[in-house]
Amino acid sequence: MRAAQVRRTGGPEVVEVVDVEEPRPGPGQVLVEVDAAGVNFIDTYHRSGTYPVATPFGLGLEGAGRVVAAGEGADLPEGGLVAWKQAPGSCAERVVVDAAEAVPVPDGVDAETAAALMLQGLTAQYLCASTYPVAPGDVVVVHAAAGGVGLLLTQMVVLRGGRVLATTSTPEKAELARGAGAEEVLGYEDFAARARELTDGEGVAAVYDGVGRATFAQGLDALRPRGTMVLFGGASGQVEPLDLQQLNAKGSLYVTRPSLAAYTRTREELLERAGAVLGWAAQGRLSVRVGGRYALEDVARAHEDLEGRRTTGKLLVLPEGAAEAELGRS
Repeated sequence: MRAAQVRRTGGPEVVEVVDVEEPRPGPGQVLVEVDAAGVNFIDTYHRSGTYPVATPFGLGLEGAGRVVAAGEGADLPEGGLVAWKQAPGSCAERVVVDAAEAVPVPDGVDAETAAALMLQGLTAQYLCASTYPVAPGDVVVVHAAAGGVGLLLTQMVVLRGGRVLATTSTPEKAELARGAGAEEVLGYEDFAARARELTDGEGVAAVYDGVGRATFAQGLDALRPRGTMVLFGGASGQVEPLDLQQLNAKGSLYVTRPSLAAYTRTREELLERAGAVLGWAAQGRLSVRVGGRYALEDVARAHEDLEGRRTTGKLLVLPEGAAEAELGRS
């Protein structure tokens, strides 16, 4: 079978699509034929060595597909459609997934939608439901609101009765954010001042920041007293060390650096969060934008597009597909 692998860390050029032996599921595992694999920033961090992984390794963590074989104790039916957020080597024709990570996909949700929702959808869900639980009437800032997490998070905040002030980098992305329910779209340069203007000087309840270094300091200035800075990524680089006295001076602020792993520690919590997200999709309450579809041979190009900020929504690799990337197609 074919799989995308990294034998040495570096830029997108180090990605190779090679023939490998088909894996076999062990106890508590299933072998899945991958219909769609998600492309995420964490994949680029693994590829570049920012997050060290022993080489060689298979790219990708997220996907959806049909179970073709089950190991001992894996109680998932063959032929069933499942999705997952954590299975190393998912950017391949087939992958072994721990049954504890495999989520049954409900009727009304196809494989592409499910693959697009597992990592980014669950992230958006825990951010606005648990890390800072948005209450009706809350005003929050969502950075990079036209990205994969941003579009989903904006919709989920609105579903909870909140109001979103979005940041984007282009007029086209601004329109996508408005389409997802953003009340206002701000520029990155002065978003804190604009957020205060739009809240009559009070500031926002929370800032959801996956950008990091370029936005973090200004984000603290956008918060109301006892507001919450939710730093969940570092697309622009890692945030510099913080003098905690700033939190006092700016109004007894909260800062947290959450991770999806910490919010899906048990099978029950994973199924609860995934059930909510996939359920909204099945009901038509959550719109999922696929910003690019790539053949397996084009994984490197998917990384280039993601890192070059040329994309919106979710990028997917279709191992059996031959379609060219169609950026902006939903």
